[in-house]
Amino acid sequence: MGGRLLKCVLCAAGIPIGVAAPEAVIFDRLTYHEPPKALPAGAVTEDWPRFLGPRHDLHSKETKLLKSFPEEGLRKVWEVGRGTGHAPPVVAGTRLVMFHAVDGRETVECLHPETGKRYWKFDYAVRLGSSFGIEDAPRSGPVIDGDLVFVVGVRGDLHCLELASGKVVWKMNLEKEYGPAPLFFGRGGCPLVHGEQLIVNVGGRICVGGFDKRTGRLLWSTKHEWNASYASPVPALLHGKKRILVFTGGMVDPPAGGLLSIDPDNGKADDAFPWRARMFASVNAASPVPVGNAVFVTESYTEGGALVDFAADGTAKLRWKAERFGSQFTTPVAHEGYLYGVSGTGGTEIVCYEVKSGREMWRDAMDLQGARLGRASLLHIDGAFLCLGAQGTLLWLDLSPAGARILAQTQLFRAPETWGVPTVSRGLLYVNRNAFGSRLICYDLRGK
Repeated sequence: MGGRLLKCVLCAAGIPIGVAAPEAVIFDRLTYHEPPKALPAGAVTEDWPRFLGPRHDLHSKETKLLKSFPEEGLRKVWEVGRGTGHAPPVVAGTRLVMFHAVDGRETVECLHPETGKRYWKFDYAVRLGSSFGIEDAPRSGPVIDGDLVFVVGVRGDLHCLELASGKVVWKMNLEKEYGPAPLFFGRGGCPLVHGEQLIVNVGGRICVGGFDKRTGRLLWSTKHEWNASYASPVPALLHGKKRILVFTGGMVDPPAGGLLSIDPDNGKADDAFPWRARMFASVNAASPVPVGNAVFVTESYTEGGALVDFAADGTAKLRWKAERFGSQFTTPVAHEGYLYGVSGTGGTEIVCYEVKSGREMWRDAMDLQGARLGRASLLHIDGAFLCLGAQGTLLWLDLSPAGARILAQTQLFRAPETWGVPTVSRGLLYVNRNAFGSRLICYDLRGK
């Protein structure tokens, strides 16, 4: 690929992978409150190494979580001051990785999940701008895979770091290598680790690239006129074949984009299903949701949602369209034959649709006792749905085809733009507060 763009630090700087990992230490932005409760006996726990969860489907197997909130609210374990950005933290074992922008530098930090102490920090200068009055800032969450962590910055800086030490394994700038990808707020889609590959919706001269995750070498590319989006690639099994689903679409006029089903062995696209709002100022940002041999995609500006059937030969065909199921950037959850999501450009209602028929079962604006749902996120965990509202409201919900019921509600804080899927691992909840003093806060969600 050329030393100009791909730099292996093992050779360039003589730093071997496997250097002694630093100890976690207290640092100036950390406020520690109190230790969490012990994990309940028999509790099942999982890592949360990517923003859609352990299996890319917003489901977690964690059990014995706190289902009734104390009147005084959830207990804080620790909090860390952070810069700007909506990238959610990820957790694997004793490592939590956060990604944000501080004083013109994109910053990756690795913390201890239970104490907030910091193992290491890595940062680099970045040019940040703004569109529509909204500042550029990291939106693409880190991805942990074994001993490696991957981050993609708003200007296309792709880094592979050693999880234990934060040392650079390799890096490249996607825009210098493949040309600029037209995007409103810089890059925002997460990369996908698939086996030994790192798959990225690149945009520019190639649409999608499959890279060797340990060296950054380009293994294959998918060339298509569609550009990068804010949605993240996800894996799927369609008719027994491994496929990568990429929901594309950049800042182009006339608007263009849609769903690609790609063979991860060679980058060949089986088919391309156009799905993009008819208006220029719009984005494809919710990730594809595979359900059997079909895939649900959604955008909130004009088209709404669509269930796309894939035939055995890979060709795509619309099964049903739901104009009123439009998620601006929150990925819906497929659960037991139904799709649950937050619909509307402002994210005003939770909706339920039957996968088979596309029939709307219900929509509910939620009576939140004065709080506003807004652009909320959902995940299914411990037998219920956990919902984080855009103003910092946390809810346990019972969602079924029969309707929605609030099981518990608490106000973590009151701040706008509380966006992004909440991270849960080993009974601890991690939430970005993005206004009125930006913080990453760890709450104790362990049951008694």
